[in-house]
Amino acid sequence: MTTPKFASILRHGALALTLAGMAAGSVAEPAAAHWSPSWMSSTQPIWSGDFVLPTGLPFQFNRQTVRQVARLSIGGSRLRVAISNESGATPLHIGAARVARHAEGSGVVEGSDRPLRFGGQAEVTIPPGARLVSDPVDIALPAIAEVAVSLYLPQPSQPAGFHFDARQTAYVADGDLSAAQRLPATATAWSTRVYVSGLMVETPRPPITVVTLGDSLTDGNGSTPGANTRWPDALAERLAGRNVAVLNAGISGGRLLKDGMGRAGLERAGRDVFSQPGVRAMVVLLGTNDIGWPGGPFAPNEPAVSAQAVIQGLRQLAEMAHAHNVRIMAGTIAPTERALEGTPLEGHYSPDKDKVRQTVNRWIRESKAFDAVVDFDALLRDPARPSRLKAAMDSGDHLHPGDAGYKAMAAAIDLDALLGAPVQP
Repeated sequence: MTTPKFASILRHGALALTLAGMAAGSVAEPAAAHWSPSWMSSTQPIWSGDFVLPTGLPFQFNRQTVRQVARLSIGGSRLRVAISNESGATPLHIGAARVARHAEGSGVVEGSDRPLRFGGQAEVTIPPGARLVSDPVDIALPAIAEVAVSLYLPQPSQPAGFHFDARQTAYVADGDLSAAQRLPATATAWSTRVYVSGLMVETPRPPITVVTLGDSLTDGNGSTPGANTRWPDALAERLAGRNVAVLNAGISGGRLLKDGMGRAGLERAGRDVFSQPGVRAMVVLLGTNDIGWPGGPFAPNEPAVSAQAVIQGLRQLAEMAHAHNVRIMAGTIAPTERALEGTPLEGHYSPDKDKVRQTVNRWIRESKAFDAVVDFDALLRDPARPSRLKAAMDSGDHLHPGDAGYKAMAAAIDLDALLGAPVQP
């Protein structure tokens, strides 16, 4: 017999649902699925033609297919693709979009090709400044899998969602070849990324995400194109077994305090880091260009930056991270003597600039402003000449590490210090 008190309890949802499940033979509800970010490309404004570096972009695409490759960090049972018209001045019309497992070159794995839909529609128009996410695609993908996204652009389309240094070959071919298993040999190959800005996978657990915020050393300049040997790639390989995603928010020419070849790190941290689902921790490696650009070809009219200004910016970034309940690991700034020597771009280094770098690095190591520190400077510098990169770590331009250097950088990161506690797979 049910008492009035027990009947009152049953009217409350949680206990009623529990008893209903028991009465039905304890049939468990299916586990909730979650959308987890697995890859990203930080977008940049397109700079003017008088900047020291050209963008490498065409004026427009028109009645052409653009196929681009990206590597996931974690896998999942379904996929969503984010398409960006950020910094675009006109609407972007996508006539067809498809995704597939990448094979090699412009090829995709036979039978893996899937159409992308946006609100159930094959065609979509993205307003200027906007970013759209596709409907879910049924394609199971393991961790560290490469996917190819093909977009057909039937109308004159300005490049947008631009990322300067992809370190990955993209292909452009005339006509709608979005469903082709391989693009023709006449396709144009290039290394700048447009439009495709994010990949998300469906996972059985809530996302756990690490974002690396940095400049060209995080973007991977100096690494082998197409080989996925940037240090965030190697970090993703280390964390894949724990189902922790690693998102690379590096921008070549990125700075902490001011806009460079992208928005200032203090500004874009909100979009590129703190807005990511499940962000647990970030690694920041910024300051090289804040110190190196002034007075050189990249910023000839800027006054020298002080160590205190860089320190204050890094301190503010740490405060922002902690206000968002995100752990922050800081990397010390690598040496730059002889950087880009013999090219029109040299000018990153001077003895005075190196004193600023060393002062900032000392503060990073000693201040306890961060949850953890990784001493990239100590790892990469030449013991006989600490203001230079170690030859074995140098890509050859004396500014960026090569593949071996990037692999060592990822290996130097203490995963438990980064995440705050062991994360079980």
